[in-house]
Amino acid sequence: MSKFYLTTPLYYVNASPHIGHCYTNIGADTLARFKRLKGDEVFFLTGTDEYGEKIYKIAHQNKESIKFFVDRASEKFKNLWKILNISYDFFIRTTDEFHQQVVKKVVSILFEKQDIYKAKYEGFYCIFCEAFWSKAQIKETEGSCPDCKRKVEEIKEENYFFKVSRYQDWLKRHLKNNPGFVKPKIRYNEVLGFLENNTLNDLCICRPKKRVSWGIDFPFDSDYVIYVWFDALLNYISGAGLFYCEEKFKKWWPADIQFIGKDILRQHAVIWPIMLRALDLEPPRVIFAHGWWKVGEEKMSKSKGNIVDPYNLIKEFSLDTIRYFLLREIPFGLDGSFSYSALINRANSDLANDLGNLLYRSLNMAEKYFLGKVNPLKKDIPEEFLPLIEELKESYVKNMDNIEFHTCLERIWRFINVMNKFVEEKKPWVMWKEKRIDELEWFIYSLLEGIRIVGVYLYPFIPNAVSSIFTQLGVKVNEQLSIKKSEWQREAFYVKKEKPLFPRFNVS
Repeated sequence: MSKFYLTTPLYYVNASPHIGHCYTNIGADTLARFKRLKGDEVFFLTGTDEYGEKIYKIAHQNKESIKFFVDRASEKFKNLWKILNISYDFFIRTTDEFHQQVVKKVVSILFEKQDIYKAKYEGFYCIFCEAFWSKAQIKETEGSCPDCKRKVEEIKEENYFFKVSRYQDWLKRHLKNNPGFVKPKIRYNEVLGFLENNTLNDLCICRPKKRVSWGIDFPFDSDYVIYVWFDALLNYISGAGLFYCEEKFKKWWPADIQFIGKDILRQHAVIWPIMLRALDLEPPRVIFAHGWWKVGEEKMSKSKGNIVDPYNLIKEFSLDTIRYFLLREIPFGLDGSFSYSALINRANSDLANDLGNLLYRSLNMAEKYFLGKVNPLKKDIPEEFLPLIEELKESYVKNMDNIEFHTCLERIWRFINVMNKFVEEKKPWVMWKEKRIDELEWFIYSLLEGIRIVGVYLYPFIPNAVSSIFTQLGVKVNEQLSIKKSEWQREAFYVKKEKPLFPRFNVS
């Protein structure tokens, strides 16, 4: 058994979760379920980022205590992950006491190594992005934040800085020696190009308490709190047990893959590995930055008012319909355009017509012709199925390991479509009429066994639907959750048809 540690970013609690947050966690959940299917021991970490001036101001505007605000906001994410059936192993909050202690110890270690120093700072600050900008950086945006385009504040103050610049050459070498460190390739090229063409500025890692009071106390200067981004990145090692459970940390670190959105690529692919290098810890094996879901041509954002509310979406569509659409519509590393018409089209075409109808009519024939019990007569796999089964056997694990969810689903659907064509070509109603009973039984058995194999492959993507498929086929769900079960078997089916797996939606 191999270990597999994967993480999502910590979601900032300044606003309610939206479909972009769901996309990241659904992708991570799909990979975690696949790794368990393969037999790996998985540790899946997610959570919430709860410090910063922005959080404090929102709580104050709402006339709420800061603790009440962050507790309630964090619970919203937990509740959504429960609804979405996200199989995480640990939910971390940056307000957790153990995390605070790890952060303080890290700052103390880096200070002792002289990687942290105090200096005067003059520049511009964006409260919305919690980011500092130089005069040159905001010149191109006419005085607004280069990221969010909001007004920035000019500040002059003393702060503590982390010597990011000391490690720039190391990071460039690491990237060149490990071309799979950042994925997809376009993001790798972006990070390497940035490092080749820019000199890194040292990172301000604190805020004066007179300006920001909501944060983890600086360990050796009570006038400051730790910068939210520096604090939040450390969750990946605090959640794995650093400093308080060394056996756990030794088991899980380094992370095998860290999922993020492409908007936080530099923090994770530049600042984060440098922080680890300064601590003499290994970097994660892979940083995977997926794309954005857009509405029209614009990224979803609260300020633009184009957020897709996942709670409303779940009221209209099944969980597995949403999961399937998000992972099938576009390759995981690219941007996609969200629309209800595209979602309904996938639901009706792929799920209701192709998969749902195949299952329903196969079960219906099993009950109609053989009273629900279908035996595996001693014949080979249908020649129509064999190429597709062999292709999946060869490609599925590789594609899933490479986060090619879109390709996996495409190839699974090729097999589903072959099975649907198999029904039309073999004409089982004619077999029944001509009393070719053995041939008919083997035909139906082949469909049921093909559907069972498809179910094994689909489980990471649509777990609830697959559990229903297995139940209707009369096989034990837990016994099927292994990649080894994707082999062709010869065991009788005792089926019990239920209502259609995926209902069709009316297109107005």
